[in-house]
Amino acid sequence: MTMIKKNKQSDGKRVVIVGGGIIGCLTALYLHRLGAQVTILEKGQAGQEASWAGAGILCPIHPWLYPDSFSHLVDASLSLYPGMHEMLMEMSHTSIQWRKSGLLIPLFEDDRIEHRQQALAWSKRFHWQVEELDAAQCKAHEPCLNDQVAGGLLWPDVRQVRNPRLLQAVKQALETCGVMIREQAEVVAVQQSSSGHINAVSLANGERVEADAVLLAAGSWSGELASQIDLTLPIQPVKGQIVLLKDQPGTVNHIIKHDDAYLVPRSDGHILVGASMEYVGFQRGTTDTVVEQLLDATYKIAPGLKKAKIIQQWMGFRPGSPDGLPYLGPVDGHPGLWVASGHYRNGVVLAPGTADIISRWIMGEKPKIDMSDFRIQRPCFQHDSLGFPARQIMAAS
Repeated sequence: MTMIKKNKQSDGKRVVIVGGGIIGCLTALYLHRLGAQVTILEKGQAGQEASWAGAGILCPIHPWLYPDSFSHLVDASLSLYPGMHEMLMEMSHTSIQWRKSGLLIPLFEDDRIEHRQQALAWSKRFHWQVEELDAAQCKAHEPCLNDQVAGGLLWPDVRQVRNPRLLQAVKQALETCGVMIREQAEVVAVQQSSSGHINAVSLANGERVEADAVLLAAGSWSGELASQIDLTLPIQPVKGQIVLLKDQPGTVNHIIKHDDAYLVPRSDGHILVGASMEYVGFQRGTTDTVVEQLLDATYKIAPGLKKAKIIQQWMGFRPGSPDGLPYLGPVDGHPGLWVASGHYRNGVVLAPGTADIISRWIMGEKPKIDMSDFRIQRPCFQHDSLGFPARQIMAAS
């Protein structure tokens, strides 16, 4: 993939994007640069749901558990990050704190799941540089780790971004180029012409907004809208709670990922600890029990963080799908309707790839990679390790 260049020749295609998260906003920016007339409709405040709440790790959680098509999409998306970063800096003058920190999976004798062989095989197949570490090397990289660490796997090239900064930059870029984000604009229905073509959406205030194409990018709420035109889109919220710690910069050097928790160090000494997986509907708020579980897991993995100050807790709703894969593309039988939702735990890593593919597709250019595993009406079965968690609190995202 190549970064979209500004197209001065507009074909005037009117595109309404339902949802103002990172997927909707970045796709709007790419569509504008292809010449479309874009309006974003957001029921609340843009970028304040899953996009804001996540950790910003630019590597999927256990990608070796997914089909290869997912890894191809990830690689395509990551290849766009340098160009996207340059574009956003030029348009917004906002740093998204896109930086290389590496990702370390520490291995312990009592781990519930053995990732080593699958992870190494996947890394070799997709040419991701990985290093096998013994116990001493793990401790050298991360002195805060438990002395019982038996070894580890290190991906030195993995990067991260700071989600709120990324959203701020994209929103500023949209403002710079005149793309409208209408907040507090709740879409309650998608409308069809007599020929079956999607041609408008209706807002809660009774307003009708006409369009040549409508993109559902409403995250966990996309399924509710789809059901109004008898489209089954099994996206449901998977709640995640996160804790923010503060310590001296350099206390944690890499992203540390374990089945029980992940730790994401920021350059200023903040350490993000995430995240629970809860299948509890749209039940908001953090809970002491989950926060304690995350902290207990953190101190078990990295006892050196016991003195870190607890700064804040928050939560978000991941848009989950039964198999953990997003829904991307046009909807058969509903011309003019498109979906880019269900990114689950991978919205930020897949954001530029999704925006690039969907914007070009809407404007008439078919994807260069196979998208069949992400089609809207695909057979979709529950995948225990990737899809919806059980209806109880589970360990790390």
